[in-house]
Amino acid sequence: MLACARIGAIHSVVFGGFAPKELASRIRDARPKVVLIASCGIEVSRVIPYKPLIDEAIAIAGIPVAHCVIVQRPECPTNLADGRDREWKGFMDTASPAECVPVQATDPLYILYTSGTTGIPKGVVRDNGGHLAALLWSMRYLYGLSPGEVFWAASDVGWVVGHSYIVYGPLAYGSTSILYEGKSVGTPDPGAFWRVASQHGVNVLFCAPTALRAIKREDPGGKYLERHDLSRMRTLFLAGERCDPDTLAWAKARLSIPVIDHWWQTETGWAIGANPVGLTMLPVKPGSCTRAMPGFDVRVLDDRGIETPVGVTGNIVIRLPLPPGCFTTLWQKDDECVRTYFSAYPGFYLTGDAGFIDEDRYLWIMGRTDDIINTAGHRLSTGAMEEVLASHPDVAECAVTGVADEVKGEIPVGFVVLKSGVRRENGDVVQELIQMVRDRIGPIASFKAAVVVRRLPKTRSGKILRGVMKKIADGERYSIPPTIEDQAVLGEVAESLMSIGYPRRAR
Repeated sequence: MLACARIGAIHSVVFGGFAPKELASRIRDARPKVVLIASCGIEVSRVIPYKPLIDEAIAIAGIPVAHCVIVQRPECPTNLADGRDREWKGFMDTASPAECVPVQATDPLYILYTSGTTGIPKGVVRDNGGHLAALLWSMRYLYGLSPGEVFWAASDVGWVVGHSYIVYGPLAYGSTSILYEGKSVGTPDPGAFWRVASQHGVNVLFCAPTALRAIKREDPGGKYLERHDLSRMRTLFLAGERCDPDTLAWAKARLSIPVIDHWWQTETGWAIGANPVGLTMLPVKPGSCTRAMPGFDVRVLDDRGIETPVGVTGNIVIRLPLPPGCFTTLWQKDDECVRTYFSAYPGFYLTGDAGFIDEDRYLWIMGRTDDIINTAGHRLSTGAMEEVLASHPDVAECAVTGVADEVKGEIPVGFVVLKSGVRRENGDVVQELIQMVRDRIGPIASFKAAVVVRRLPKTRSGKILRGVMKKIADGERYSIPPTIEDQAVLGEVAESLMSIGYPRRAR
């Protein structure tokens, strides 16, 4: 990535979980001259050969690739194709140093593909100058770092967090950045994050709420955490999906440091809403990402484009112009960029998220607009229901999605994963959850069904695939998202839903 930036070449990083067809769509769109891969990826219980995937993807794409450079990992070395393939070591041994190439501030730095509603990936384009200005500002004023301190974004380099805060932000600012190959649990245990943080003297840790929930599920009492010296860690930031207040409180109680949820998107490249620790630490409201960051004029509009009153949920938009660091367009798709993000509410960027702003100007992100369900004419937030479910002492993580109902249009169904060691009957837990939602949100929610599952379907970046779960419950056809971490989970979810009578159409 840094070598590409040095010579003014545009890079596009793709994580290792894509099938050949999905890789081909990105190759076809970006038309790269060079593809750089590792010979394999290493998962918790298996090694995945990458060379067969890339060979098939290039063939499917039908685009000539001049060179494929391969880093041979000892776990699974691969053979090279004559003429096209070169080995990284030999490539580097014979390479000459390249001088820096000046570029315009507005020239593209990278393309990062994110899922498109049409099934065709959207190539988010990031520029050079505005991007660097935003990241440098955020390292100091948002995350409160000083040059020379240690910052760890426990993400994948293939995601926007990895671009912004493993590679470009910390290194440009002069902080030490950590790259970690592993999981929050299982490599080898739920103390992996704490071990790495202690070993390298991490000052600020940034991870996804789903990683924290996995740790909480495996080690609810924090026994693994207590084994490590985390005295140098002063802040934990969470992003990627809204953090439920219970998980935030769990982390704060065990780490005894501020735990801060903040909200941003691939398209923005850095936080839209956050708590600017480096400027002044604002009071934390669990469930809120605090306030809009400088440059982001965030508004909440109803479906007619009228601003909603304080505390009323609506469509979250950002008034134009967008601040530095945000995307400039979609690669080779300017018209689609306008249609997708700027046409629904002229003069505003449509985030696709739903939420509200309270009396203190705090932002509350309640989920994607698709996660707002309409039950008998009432607009209800599945995020609010998830907040209730997550507060149950036996629940490690959860999701709520709306499913079709002949009478009310949509009704919510909850999916819950229990903490490790829970030995109670699932039916008893479910009844308690239903009563909790009734008590805290009211009968209006029509929350009458929940199911215990072993795990939730997620993308590699930790986002829960609520839309796919909805289609399974409704008995509709669905495609397996290319970013899914383990597609076997979908079968487990379908089996669990059948135990409570879904899909209804199958009756």
